[in-house]
Order: sequence, then structure tokens, then C-alpha cells
Amino acid sequence: MLIINNETVGKVLNMKDCISVQEDAFKKLSSGESMHRPRVDMYMPCNREDGYFRWGTMEGANDGFFAIRMKSDIVHWPKDQSKNWTEEKYCREPGTYCGLILLVSTDNAEPLAFINDGILQHYRVGGGAALGVKYLSRPESQVVGMLGSGGMARTFLNAFTCVRDISKCKVYSPTEEHRVAFANDMEKTLGIEVLPVDSPEEALRDVDIVSSCTDSMEPVYKAEWLKPGMHVTNLGRREVSDEAAKKFDVVIRQGTAGLQMKQTKRFQAERGLSPAAFIGGTNSQMRRIPGKNPNPGFGGDDPEFSDRGRGASKPDFQALAQNPRLGRTNPNQITFYRNVGNQGLQFSSVGGLVYKACKKLGLGKQIPTEWLLQDIRD
Repeated sequence: MLIINNETVGKVLNMKDCISVQEDAFKKLSSGESMHRPRVDMYMPCNREDGYFRWGTMEGANDGFFAIRMKSDIVHWPKDQSKNWTEEKYCREPGTYCGLILLVSTDNAEPLAFINDGILQHYRVGGGAALGVKYLSRPESQVVGMLGSGGMARTFLNAFTCVRDISKCKVYSPTEEHRVAFANDMEKTLGIEVLPVDSPEEALRDVDIVSSCTDSMEPVYKAEWLKPGMHVTNLGRREVSDEAAKKFDVVIRQGTAGLQMKQTKRFQAERGLSPAAFIGGTNSQMRRIPGKNPNPGFGGDDPEFSDRGRGASKPDFQALAQNPRLGRTNPNQITFYRNVGNQGLQFSSVGGLVYKACKKLGLGKQIPTEWLLQDIRD
């Protein structure tokens, strides 16, 4: 069995292959050759009065691999001096995180690897967004408007250049230092023009692809900034307002994002940035967690985006791949790809890719598989 850390993942994983294995796995959902279980979180009170412990998991299987991705976080929802409202998280202390992928063989049930999820997580999300760009944006799209300048924004832009001839990106984030650093780094990395701009409106002016990559708890752009012909994708569930959602002519969801279960006091959708969550604690403690998004564009009652029960009305990626006419049919349409849904399958497909590369190259730290086996039937 292998222990594969982020440094090793960075050596073997490239974006083009990351996009390709996800595309193949998503297409196999319709035949049952791949499978996934949507993300589910569990919340319990922690020792900070403005936060909560959150455990999150998601699962997927394809091509002989099963993966469960597990996250252990303390989450809280601060507002900065400019009233920007975000979800922040850490494990043990700010700046450290705990995210692991357990990879298992579906041929004989043998545990194969534990993989740190940091780099793989960024790549799989960026690669997923690129599938929306590949299938829904205008083929001549060259200019990206990027909101956000963190690790996800970097992999999103990298992924876009793999499926379109991107020549320019305009980037905005509230911290000038961050957007300037993003522009300098990505120009060197990708060899394209990257301009830091002073407002989100300027970032979205005269662009072909709109990408929001933030942890915002509120919408990050206005509906009137969206123009005919644009393609739009997202990271956070709350970045898009109801008014913006109404301008989308074509909506494709990556896959099923939430469990189809009756909501109760202890099982709820759209708490914090969780698509579905089991919540512990007293009534007063539960009020720490932000409630359902007040923007119905991402609420559970609006069929534009809801994935629960009667809301699952929009085509998903596998349907689009089988019937391209579900997507863009003219250059003036505004298309939207909801980049969430098949998370577990992303981890099995990309995790399997990383594992095979590590085995071939002799990378990763080996531990005895027997450490995880036992002779007592469970």
C-alpha cells in the first residue's frame, strides 16, 4: 500500500490527463461502468463560539478503483473590514488542513493508497470546470474573466488553456497583493497575458468566459455584467445571484450534488457551503451555521439549480455528452456549467490516475497492506 503526499502528486499529475480521465468517467455513468455518491457533511459543535467542526465525505468508483475523500475541518464564517463574507476553515490551527483520499481496488477490495487531497483537489475541480468550457463555450473563446486569485483560480485557468486557445485573463480579488501575485505567476506559468484589475465589473468586461473561484457566502457579480455569448462557471454555491441565474439560456449541471432526502432539523441542505449536512448541537449552537442561501438561484426550492427531489430538472454532463444539442445552439446564448455533483467520481478517476503513475515510477511511501487488514470478520 502507498502513502502519496502532495509533492508526489505534483510530480505525476498534469491537467490534460486530469480532464481526460474525468470526462471518460462521467460518460460511463449512464452505463453503470462508473458510480458516485454525492458529498455529505456532518457538523458538531467545536470549542470556538463562531464556528463548527465539519466532517465531509464523498465516494466514487470507476475502472477498478473506489475512492472515498474525507475532510476534517473547523469552519467559521467571518466578515472582513470591507464586509466581504466568506467561509474559512482549518484543521488544528489556521494554515493547516486535513484532507485524505482512501483508494481501494474494486477487483479484490484491497486498500491501495492514502493520498493527500490538496493538489489533487485543486486539479479535479479545475478539470471539471474545463469540461463545461469545452462543451459549452464558443469555440473561439480566448479571454477569461477571473474572480478570485487562490489555488483554485490557478487550476481553473490552467485547465481552460487545455481546452480553448486562451490568450488573456483579467483577474480581480479584494486584496491587491493577491491579484498581482496571481497575474505575475500565471503569466510565467501559462505564457498568456494576465491583467490584475481593480473591480469585479472590470474583470468581467469584454470576456468570453466568466469564472468565479471564491469562498464567498454572497454573490460576487451582478446580472447586468453578463453579456450574450458568455460562458459562466463557478466554484462556490453562493457566488451566483438569482438575478444572474435568470440570464442563463443554457444550464448544465456536472451531476447530482445533493442527497434526495426529506429535510429535517438534523438533516438540511444548503447550510454554510454544504450541499447536504447532518447537524448536531443545541438549537443555539446550530444558529452559528449560516442558513440556506437567501438567493433562490441556488436554493433548494428553485428548479434552476436544485438537485434534490423535484428540482433535478436540468441536464447533466453525461446527457450533454450524448446529445450536444442540450448545450449551446447559437453564439449569443449565455451558458452556465454548475461545476459540482460528481465529486466522488472525480476522486476515483484522478486518484486512480495518480496511483498508476506512482506505481509505474516507483514513487510514494510503501507501508504493509496488512496494517489495514484483520482476521476478524466485521
